Amino acid sequence: MLFIKNGKVLTMAGETYDNGSVLIKDGKILDVGNIEAPEGAEIIDAKGHYVLPGFIDAHCHLGMWETAIGFEGDDGNEITDPVTPHLRGIDAINPMDVSFEEARAKGGVTTVATGPGSANVVGGQFCVIKTYGDVVDEMVVKEPLAMKIAFGENPKRCYNARKETPTTRMGTAAKLREILFKAKEYKEKLELAKDDPSKKPAFDMKLEALLPVMNKEIPLKSHAHRADDIITSLRIAKEFDVNITLEHCTEGHLIADYIKSQDVVAVVGPTFGHKTKFELQNLSFETPKTLIEAGVKIAIMTDSPVIPLHHLNMCAALAMKAGLSEEDALKCITINAAEILELGDRLGSLEKGKDADVVIWDRHPFDLQSSPLYTIIDGEIVHRL
Repeated sequence: MLFIKNGKVLTMAGETYDNGSVLIKDGKILDVGNIEAPEGAEIIDAKGHYVLPGFIDAHCHLGMWETAIGFEGDDGNEITDPVTPHLRGIDAINPMDVSFEEARAKGGVTTVATGPGSANVVGGQFCVIKTYGDVVDEMVVKEPLAMKIAFGENPKRCYNARKETPTTRMGTAAKLREILFKAKEYKEKLELAKDDPSKKPAFDMKLEALLPVMNKEIPLKSHAHRADDIITSLRIAKEFDVNITLEHCTEGHLIADYIKSQDVVAVVGPTFGHKTKFELQNLSFETPKTLIEAGVKIAIMTDSPVIPLHHLNMCAALAMKAGLSEEDALKCITINAAEILELGDRLGSLEKGKDADVVIWDRHPFDLQSSPLYTIIDGEIVHRL
């Protein structure tokens, strides 16, 4: 049993305690608020410090591009086929990479959504993992989380270099529609085969991987920067009656009201960095504020390794500098991120019964001099300064 006392506790569930405590037992939060330490508990005195839930990056590629290795550690894109739904991010994650330690020890990041990159029209399955452990299977929170798809420059550039489809936005949309049509037909045949086994289709690994999408068990996770690409992704999701989340959403502020009308969520970023390509010309830290004001639920991402994962707090702080409220900025890397990942019952806030992912900061995490004094994942102290 672990008892954190005397801290400024920001629960991200609506309550803040200036001199609050958090009680942890068996990997879960047992209680939080103005409570007394039970007999026999290990005590951490957080006086003068901030206590928050572990931060969550709802879109990155942690463990897929290993640090300072190059090709040998580059496992994020299978650029040999534009349609690869059967790939699973979990098969490429190396939890021994130093980025994991940096995430939890420098950035207080305890949970991430990680998976394939955006070279392919359909890239494969994302998963949600904790940032501590040696065996990725034991770190999994949710797998699969979503099916990665991509629009815009990335698939165009990668397959133009190979002189293959897609080399245009039309080609990208056509490739996606083609595989979704096939997945829809495959699903229908499997349904018919329940009554007539002779109608069972031949096994197809790609189409099998898309069944959770067609059954609305997981969403499409749509890489789209430009407004037109965002709208194309929403159009196709509507055509096939599948769920979708908007990833990057760089020009989301230009069509915020339309995005709200489509009742979808967005994971925004990476915004800190140079405008390295044409589709980033409208990159702005004002995007989160505009989307939230329009009523869209958003999270903020690093897209690590594009931005080092341990700078997630800085990304949220810069969005606050651009007009987002402090509360909303913190929500974008805690409870909003958890709810977008459909894990709000376990993660994102300090509440009874939730996973004991707790970070004690030496000062407010939006202070660029801040550091985690303690990072606790599933009730275990995995970092102490």
